Amino acid sequence: MDSSYKIAIIGGTGRVGKHLAKHAIQQGYYVRMLARNPEKLSYKNEKMDIVKGQIQDINTIRELFKDCNIVINTFGQPAKDDPIYSKVTTTILDVMQDLNINRYIGVSGGSLTIDGDKKSLLNRVGAKLFEVLFPKMMEDKKLEWKILSNNKNIKWTLFRLPFVKDSLTSKSIKVGQTDMPGIKITNQDIATFIIKHLDDPQFIHKSPFISH
Repeated sequence: MDSSYKIAIIGGTGRVGKHLAKHAIQQGYYVRMLARNPEKLSYKNEKMDIVKGQIQDINTIRELFKDCNIVINTFGQPAKDDPIYSKVTTTILDVMQDLNINRYIGVSGGSLTIDGDKKSLLNRVGAKLFEVLFPKMMEDKKLEWKILSNNKNIKWTLFRLPFVKDSLTSKSIKVGQTDMPGIKITNQDIATFIIKHLDDPQFIHKSPFISH
């Protein structure tokens, strides 16, 4: 993908998002990042624009996506909050279509189970545990998946993640199409992997698992 492209990043102050801008800029991309509290951003660069605002505000999303070619969404919220993942994703896709942006990358948890999965017993038990402990979140995550999987106009990818560790240590990444190949991954390696595979055709309209 042309490195002169501009990437819109949602969730840039989160565990994964905080590394995305740095890796994107290192690869020559320009970045526009949404931040509710810009002062929390630990990384700043002349090739990065900051848009202050709330993810729920469609006008903020429109401003964020201006002149962008790619959208990366790592938005996260506390499990105790009423989940808004499906609503946020719907708004993002609608604005992308209005602005003729056709590449979207999102992240979800490995507990999300979709048609075609062949999870191990351990991972099936883990997924069921999440459904019991966080029923509203998992219901909303499934709705988010349904919204994405029914969209054929945008080249979307939804990466499913295991437990995420805060670490600068880099390890090789495994990819599984039907089951999680490992139990953890570092936030920096997630960011590196996403930027490296922005336009990899093998992941378009798919939701692969990635882990160490």
